[in-house]
Amino acid sequence: MTATTATEVDDPHRLGRDGRQRPPRALRVLLPAVLVVIWFIAAGIGGPYFGRIDEVSSNDQASFLPANADATLVGSRFIDFVGDSQIPAIVIVSSDAALDGPTLQTLTDKVSSLADLEGVDATSPLIPSEDGLGAQAFVPLSTDSDIGDVVSTIRDTLREDLPEGVVAHVTGPAGFTADLTEAFAGIDGILLLVALGAVLIILLLVYRAVLLPFLVLATSLFALCVALLVNWWLAKADILTLNGQTQGILFILVIGATTDYSLLYTSRYAEELRRHQSRHVATFAALKGSFEPILASGGTVIAGLLCLLLSDLSSNKSLGPVASIGIVFAMLAALSLLPAMLYLLGRTAFWPRRPLFDADRSAETQMNAGPYAAAGRFITRRPRATWIVCALLLAAGAAFVPTLKADGVPASELVLGTSDARDGQTALAAHFPGGSGDPANVLVYQAQLQEVAEVLLASDGVSSLSVLSADSPSGSAPVTADGVQPLGPPGTPAPEPTVSDGQILLQATLTDAADTAEAESTVRALRADLGDTAMVGGTTAVAIDTKDTSIRDRNVIIPVVLVVILVILMLLLRSVLAPVLLIATTVLSFGTAMGTAAIVFNHILKLPGADPSVPLYGFVFLVALGIDYNIFLMTRVREESLTHGTRQGIVRGLAVTGGVITSAGIVLAATFSALAVLPILFLLQLAFIVAFGVLLDTFVVRTLLVPALTYDIGPAIWWPKKLHIDRFGRHGFDGDEPPAH
Repeated sequence: MTATTATEVDDPHRLGRDGRQRPPRALRVLLPAVLVVIWFIAAGIGGPYFGRIDEVSSNDQASFLPANADATLVGSRFIDFVGDSQIPAIVIVSSDAALDGPTLQTLTDKVSSLADLEGVDATSPLIPSEDGLGAQAFVPLSTDSDIGDVVSTIRDTLREDLPEGVVAHVTGPAGFTADLTEAFAGIDGILLLVALGAVLIILLLVYRAVLLPFLVLATSLFALCVALLVNWWLAKADILTLNGQTQGILFILVIGATTDYSLLYTSRYAEELRRHQSRHVATFAALKGSFEPILASGGTVIAGLLCLLLSDLSSNKSLGPVASIGIVFAMLAALSLLPAMLYLLGRTAFWPRRPLFDADRSAETQMNAGPYAAAGRFITRRPRATWIVCALLLAAGAAFVPTLKADGVPASELVLGTSDARDGQTALAAHFPGGSGDPANVLVYQAQLQEVAEVLLASDGVSSLSVLSADSPSGSAPVTADGVQPLGPPGTPAPEPTVSDGQILLQATLTDAADTAEAESTVRALRADLGDTAMVGGTTAVAIDTKDTSIRDRNVIIPVVLVVILVILMLLLRSVLAPVLLIATTVLSFGTAMGTAAIVFNHILKLPGADPSVPLYGFVFLVALGIDYNIFLMTRVREESLTHGTRQGIVRGLAVTGGVITSAGIVLAATFSALAVLPILFLLQLAFIVAFGVLLDTFVVRTLLVPALTYDIGPAIWWPKKLHIDRFGRHGFDGDEPPAH
């Protein structure tokens, strides 16, 4: 021993109470204090950005489409014909009695006054319906304005001193955008409060401590603040795309994942405090034991999320890196901020159930106590019957997957509850052609105007046709089979269409509302009839292209996610058979969750359907997060197998990890359930699928199916490696270094 070492060891101030050498006191206090301060500063900077997300987010569905989609190309050219970027709002007024002259004049004056509002570019004349019970006007809004605020102001203005018996609505693309924006308004308020409140209640029940639940909650909230800060600036630089849907998922995912990782660390830290009297020794031991499973779990989730980069939809593609950034900070917070706070507080953090130092505590007692030890003993008696019954029950639920209606929903159904835009669309369809005010835009070369017009007018789904024209006071001129029609008395020349790069823009008013299945059928038929002659855009075309792209994404990304996670599991477990079986059980669990969702959505909630991206999002989250629990379980099983053999390793691994996995699953299910507080159909469906699927994984798959199946297979589960016993009685895998004797 060197002189320096002897001095260090002989110094009683450098030894812990367990006789181990410890760092200088200044370093032991300063380092965790600095970590806490850094996180406090970063969270303090990121916190105010909760109120600024609308500055960098967009809920415009068309902006998510691939650049080469017809709807995107037509939409990008629209400004060339109208002079500036606009989004149309449709004002519809209706009454049970005929609108007489004085009433129409009052309404006309009211609509004309809307042009003075900020964000309103102009208003069209009020157009009465043929039945005399309604009238409509087109109000183009500047896309540079806050659409939600402008539409809200228009609605308030219209409803002031309306004639008796008259009802006014604002619908059209601007109306639906405003309703969607209002529905997402609770993301940084009620959603966060519900999610954090649910997590706090669960943590209080799990820990039965005063301080610890708030420390874990603070860790989750700080991770979210920093993740939001980074994502905000990336969105500001146009590197990422943020929308209300992505924002809500980010919030829930970060809170849930950080809490899960924190549960794993605090469980290990409490275990080490019972083994070691010194806080710093217990801290380093807990970090050593938690680092690999947390890193592996987070890395698996990130790998699954980044597969979304293969999507052609910008909203899907952006969610991958946005959520991955959240997971990165969830891991960092759980491995730095929480350990630092717990180190500074020591056993006091667990008060009143402080873990007491007891070096002689029997590990076997821990292995044989609790419900998961009992589950392990049950499995040892009936392993094959257990996994077969579980598999059959899950398969029965998965059999309903084909009944899930995930082929898209109308835009009017995206917002749950009341929707002024939806009510307005109903009123509009009652008095005008269903697609009035929201036409299909057809981009065509000027020389082919008549040829294309004949195809459009021949369609039963097209009510009327016009062409954009700067010469026309209304901005457009009617088109018939005889060509562009004059707007004045006979002999008046017809307005010249506006031409840009040799092309003109026709607008076909559909007989059905733009977001209906009938309108989609009409647009698909028009595209087929027109071929390469013209491109069809507009709201209906955007919905079609979004749906088709979502289906393509689902078919491409799901197999890739499976392969990526399978490879990660093979590397982690250093086996082939075990990862394949784990993936198979996870896919079966996902199928059961989707089949159950079909029953609930179709027959209990009677929802209108689901977006094609719902199964994709559900798969990515359930598989990635479900594999988390596989990692927690099987890494411990492998560790125990090296000492006790495979079958005993399974029983012991389940006994040790069961409580942590259950707590983590309940927390994750609760946080995703919080998405249901927002009146958005997509988020309600995603909340149910993920919450139910996680609970299914937690209580059935990870507690019974996987342990029973693994126990039944025995040592062969590690194929192609073999678990052997050396001459000292030690278990080990072929090619691995056996544990020290």
